Amino acid sequence: MQIEKKDIRALSKEQLRDFFVANQDKAFRGNQVYEWLWSKGAHSFDDMTNVSKETRLMLEDNFVINHIKVDTMQRSSDGTVKNAVRLHDGLVVESVLIPTDTRTTACVSSQVGCSLDCNFCATARLKRMRNLEPGEIYDQVIAIDKESRLYYNHPLSNIVFMGMGEPLMNYNNVLKAISMITSNEGLGMSPKRITLSTSGVPKMIKKLADDEVKFKLAVSLHSAIDEIRSRIMPFSANFPLADLREALEYWYSKTKSKITYEYVVWKGINDNKESVDALVKFCKYVPCKVNLIEYNPIDDGEFQQASEESINAYIKALSSIDIVAKVRRSRGKDIDAACGQLANKEV
Repeated sequence: MQIEKKDIRALSKEQLRDFFVANQDKAFRGNQVYEWLWSKGAHSFDDMTNVSKETRLMLEDNFVINHIKVDTMQRSSDGTVKNAVRLHDGLVVESVLIPTDTRTTACVSSQVGCSLDCNFCATARLKRMRNLEPGEIYDQVIAIDKESRLYYNHPLSNIVFMGMGEPLMNYNNVLKAISMITSNEGLGMSPKRITLSTSGVPKMIKKLADDEVKFKLAVSLHSAIDEIRSRIMPFSANFPLADLREALEYWYSKTKSKITYEYVVWKGINDNKESVDALVKFCKYVPCKVNLIEYNPIDDGEFQQASEESINAYIKALSSIDIVAKVRRSRGKDIDAACGQLANKEV
């Protein structure tokens, strides 16, 4: 009977060292292999050129490296790159490279599909198949870093967890991936260059604060009125804005890190004065800034982009209380790579 091999990247450095000692080898071999797996991003044991062939065969007998493969890559007319990433079990997620004049940002996925049911989002129409493993999240970043160097001549500068899935519903794996991305034994990226975007799960936001994370937090708010928000994002009926407010106040008291609210203005849904006033009030609770995001329709249904006048009403009201509000224009629309459009259309 063939034993099922374990993904070697599930082991800590200490566990790898212990494995080698248990197999009558030296503990430092674990350090060497760990460096190959994370810092050098090896996809095969044969890549590990400073490890003996005998040792590589032993690793092959006991473990696998469940690496990702960029199946298809599309480039937008605005320079945005979208990767369809095939996982070891054949499932597919998408990740995006977004370039500007001064930096490149990776938009990475945390789940295959999504745990939540936001009505405006294409990913929510996919069934949630499973959470991504830390190595699969890390591999997306490695792939986009390579593309950034190839196409834009500089390393990846920022990461946003705004791809497929709700990161806080895959809490442990996302935090382990970020730990490796920021570790000197991984990519050595500053946590200040990483933003985790959540639809707003109060209990898990408090847990982030308790775990003293150093990355930034963004919340997909879209309405500061419970009835409207639960129409847009039905799951939020279980997480009233009062609970979200309390969690965000707790986050700020612990981290002193300003929150970003992601906010799409839709025609006939939240483009009225009542919605503007509610957001202004909500923004007074915790130091924050607001990204007003251009919407990318996924069909001809009820969610359609509001007028410029409606968006300007938000900007004017927010600036009157000194809240920075920026309009985020869509990137990669022509390849379905923009916010809310990731849905594995090509596969």
